[in-house]
Amino acid sequence: MIKARIGFNRETKILITHMHGDHVLGLPGILQTMSLLGREKPLSIYGPEGIAGFIEAMKRTVRFRLRFPVEVYEVGDGLLCSEEEYEVHSTWAEHSVPSLAYALIEKPRPGRFNPERAAALGVPRGPLWSKLQRGSEVRLPDGRVIRPGDVLGPRRPGRKIVYVGDSRPSENIVKFASEADVLIHEATFADDLSERAEEEMHSTPTGAALVARKANVKLLVLTHISARYDDPRVLLEEARRTFPNVLIAEDLMTIDVPFRD
Repeated sequence: MIKARIGFNRETKILITHMHGDHVLGLPGILQTMSLLGREKPLSIYGPEGIAGFIEAMKRTVRFRLRFPVEVYEVGDGLLCSEEEYEVHSTWAEHSVPSLAYALIEKPRPGRFNPERAAALGVPRGPLWSKLQRGSEVRLPDGRVIRPGDVLGPRRPGRKIVYVGDSRPSENIVKFASEADVLIHEATFADDLSERAEEEMHSTPTGAALVARKANVKLLVLTHISARYDDPRVLLEEARRTFPNVLIAEDLMTIDVPFRD
């Protein structure tokens, strides 16, 4: 977060996929760092059963007091939260312990603004146009009320980003990731270890690519790749045989996700 220049006091939600050490043992450090740096805003943590007990045990054992409220939610399948601009949903993945996948879905945006229509209705160019574009009605000097629907086209769907932690491919994830702009999916083992991946309930590049293709996503990002692979491009090539638009995740990577029309 420091390298990415993400402030420690901003509104934050932490989504934990499952209770394996490589996915939860970073929590004590980040919570204590936030506290030492003066965080005051509440922090929300979501995860499967066991996450609340883990945090309480950590606080008792390490014996430090957080300077900000922590709200912990043990969740399953469904809607986790709904904010002004987005929602977060979760569903079950298939792993050796209860494991969640998450979807960040933007709420629909106002339709495209029609300047010719606005001018024909007598709306003067300037702040009133901006207000209509944001979805608010305006009142003209002559008393007429112009509503967004008078000058905007159909509402446009928001973007959808899906994150799948440790999991083997499943039809539930295909359904959950349907039409996503970005699917971030694990690919622990290369295709030649597909039997081991199945046994340990992990994925291969081809397995993740099949999920992406069935779900009709726009971009697949592979992550959670085993340290045995010095050159992850091998896994990238395997995935692209099934689904062409694939990237390998890297620390501090940023991805431009265009708005939908």
